[in-house]
Amino acid sequence: MDVVSDAVSVIRTGRPHAARTRRSAPWGLRFPAGREVGFHVVLQGRCWLLSEGREPVPLGAGDVVLVPHGQEMALADSPGRDLVDVAPDMDDTWVKPPDTAGAAGDLTLLMCGSYQLDRAGAHPLLAELPAFLHLPRRVGSGGALNSVVDLLGDELDRRRPGTDAAIPALLDTMLLYILRAWYQDHAPRETGGWAAALADPTIGSALQDMHAEPAAAWTVEGLSRRAGVSRSAFARRFTELVGRPPMAYLTWWRMTTAGRILRDDDAPLQAVAERVGYHSEFAFNRAFKREFGVSPGAYRRRDTGRRATAPPA
Repeated sequence: MDVVSDAVSVIRTGRPHAARTRRSAPWGLRFPAGREVGFHVVLQGRCWLLSEGREPVPLGAGDVVLVPHGQEMALADSPGRDLVDVAPDMDDTWVKPPDTAGAAGDLTLLMCGSYQLDRAGAHPLLAELPAFLHLPRRVGSGGALNSVVDLLGDELDRRRPGTDAAIPALLDTMLLYILRAWYQDHAPRETGGWAAALADPTIGSALQDMHAEPAAAWTVEGLSRRAGVSRSAFARRFTELVGRPPMAYLTWWRMTTAGRILRDDDAPLQAVAERVGYHSEFAFNRAFKREFGVSPGAYRRRDTGRRATAPPA
């Protein structure tokens, strides 16, 4: 898998949720802070994105907003509008106020929802994102995200056989397209960080190698040789952009991958250890406990208990 896909898959839990709502002026909706990653799509009409301490942002049809860190925010037909709270349900979906009908000229059609993520294992690529990602509707080569949005809107508008399976898959695809668009076209590469790391041919290639084969016997020497640069130059550049040395990142990624396997698979611990590059279960246990504070077995039992008591998705 590639780095962006991995960053999402290791912390995804449950099913994403989405719902449409029709608003006719005057209207204003306040979405509370929460653990989930929220998203909002303007399917028709216009509105404003409002957040305390920030200038209001106008949104048009086809615009997408991602709220990666769960900040409180609001949408309204006007920046000065009174706001109605949108309450979270048991599974962190939003119980929206009833639709408001009005003249077609002032109607705004929204798609709002959330992704359920386990932030305990969040990839730094996601942690680095700004409070709000605003992606205006694009044409031409940037139209792939538009296509996913259109498909989602159609599924939510006309439920047919297969819709219950199609919506979560399309929502997952939309999240990946949002992140791809942001890191390719919007994130400031000149400031360094993950945008620059993914765009850098040397470091980006090394990251892809680590993610594709976390169990391989990677070394700084081997990675730098594959990249065609000196060992010292590679290590310095990797640490500068990624925020930790190559082998420290590899160990972190192996343990994060092991955590995902322990959540999703009942494979024996020795098999899990080998899948992330450890032939000694003892060495694997020690590295895992250093990262998560508990042994792999305790981590698996804790997560199993949490899932057993969680409300259904």
